[in-house]
Amino acid sequence: MKLSDRLQLIADEINKGETMADIGTDHGFLPLYLMETGKCPHVVMADISAGSLKKAEDNCKSLHPEREYDLRLGNGIDVLQDGEVDVVVLAGMGGLLIADILEWNLAKSRSIKRYILQPRNNVGRLRHWLAENGFIITKESLVREGKFICEILTVHSGFPEGKQHEPYSAAFDYPESLLTDRNHLTDEYLEKKLAIEENICKNIAEHSRAAEVEAASCRERINRLRYLLKKQLGDAE
Repeated sequence: MKLSDRLQLIADEINKGETMADIGTDHGFLPLYLMETGKCPHVVMADISAGSLKKAEDNCKSLHPEREYDLRLGNGIDVLQDGEVDVVVLAGMGGLLIADILEWNLAKSRSIKRYILQPRNNVGRLRHWLAENGFIITKESLVREGKFICEILTVHSGFPEGKQHEPYSAAFDYPESLLTDRNHLTDEYLEKKLAIEENICKNIAEHSRAAEVEAASCRERINRLRYLLKKQLGDAE
């Protein structure tokens, strides 16, 4: 089975011999690949949608009808026992939803050693939540999916005493780790984000207090991106 570049990058972050659960598995392509290649001795395919889980089940039966599969219908990581798997993948959903899933039962969330997270949006808010709750981002990766460049976070569950109480800022939207873990997409990613932020800032109507606050926040993000682009250029020289 050949995966998309996005799913392949996620698969590459999982170590041989680890057990994993794919929450929001949909078609089940990632866990099927990990089972097929022998990388994971056990995979759990879970989804809150019966229709999506049926798609995964159909693919399982079509590709490897002789095997038994662990498919679970349920909400988030509620389908797992504490520490049941080594790695949990939460990919292709909003950053705030990922944070909500992890926050629902923090004790269970912390019982999982590692997470591979791929938020569709609000990645800065997700980074902030992770820091505030003692989860440690050990690697950030960028990968292209169609016209989009996706962020993938490799996260260790950490400990409650590792909490960071920092106010939310542009540094969570665009952290230094984007340069530390940079790849061939970093420049394009930063430049595209800068163009988006400049366009947002230009279109904010500064006729209310709320608009003024948003404009200030937008300018902070623009300054942050310009700083990272300048630093990226300096490091490359």
